[in-house]
Amino acid sequence: MHRAAYAVLGLDWTFEAVDVAPGGLREHVGALDSSWRALAVTAPHKRDALDLADSATDVARVAGGANTLLLEDGPHGRHVRADNTDVPGARAALSEAGVVDVPVVRILGAGATAASVAHAVAGLGAGRVELVVRDAGRAEETVASIHDAGLDVRVLDAATLPGTVDLLVSTVPEAVAGERADAWAAGAAAVFDVVYDPWPTRLSVAARAAGLPVVTGLDLLAHQAVLQLLLMTGASVDVDVVRGAALEVLASA
Repeated sequence: MHRAAYAVLGLDWTFEAVDVAPGGLREHVGALDSSWRALAVTAPHKRDALDLADSATDVARVAGGANTLLLEDGPHGRHVRADNTDVPGARAALSEAGVVDVPVVRILGAGATAASVAHAVAGLGAGRVELVVRDAGRAEETVASIHDAGLDVRVLDAATLPGTVDLLVSTVPEAVAGERADAWAAGAAAVFDVVYDPWPTRLSVAARAAGLPVVTGLDLLAHQAVLQLLLMTGASVDVDVVRGAALEVLASA
């Protein structure tokens, strides 16, 4: 996606995937030379990315995690700035699909991505978020972050879910959400599955079969990437440039 944008922008830049062991992000960033401009950060490093940064945007700070690290040269050496494009990217992806009024949102999972999506829906009329988790003790940090967004939050067990919701968001692996895909979809007016590999997920298939609006993880990935590219290059790229590049790769896989 980023390389496709570089081609459109005429930039002789590279963008490659690097596997970093959990807990190893600080050491990895510290070892990078001056040729590096920025990093796109994914799970499980988003909270570590925020912690190691010299400064952070308000959106990264309140969401409790960063998916973007900008490496900037300053008078006292390199400065690492953390940002979060997942929040505005999720809001843009939902708005693009016409999902713009979601008073009650149910989120499967309670990691950094769940927190970012909660902050995104706070701008789409959300008042209450239900976090569905297997271990309530592991949700405390995300609960605090959602409270900071001004939302009421309830932590629920998957076995006892009350009523229906305006939006169901899945931030958990396909193997987890797929187990109860039909039931999950039946309890929602719209579905946002952040998983994009493998695709389509069983949850997205169940939602489409029920005639529900579906927002995909690829939509989120594309919208947040466009915002990352703006931060990294200072230039704007149409979302269909990066989304189309990703679709081509998935189609050939």
